[in-house]
Amino acid sequence: MDCVIIESPYAGDVELNVEYAKACMLDSLVRGEAPYLSHLLYTQVVDDTVPKERTLGIYAGFAWRPKADKTIVYTDLGISPGMELGIDDAKKHGHEIVYRSLSAYANNG
Repeated sequence: MDCVIIESPYAGDVELNVEYAKACMLDSLVRGEAPYLSHLLYTQVVDDTVPKERTLGIYAGFAWRPKADKTIVYTDLGISPGMELGIDDAKKHGHEIVYRSLSAYANNG
């Protein structure tokens, strides 16, 4: 079972983005992966609207990247600035990046 970091949007329409992130997590699980979504975990204890707290959460998520097998980017709702940071961090570490979409969200980005 590959351990993967999931990149999907959080900021903006948080309700939609959390619903989408959960669908991404399920998709990953069904594919036999062990997904990690730091934006669902850390936003339970840090305020994503406070820049210092947002940065803390982002970099805590980045600390997990060397422990994962690859980074999965779900693209249906677009690529957010936070996702861009995650993609850049993955590239910086030579991490495999896989782009995916979910049929239920196709053409929403």
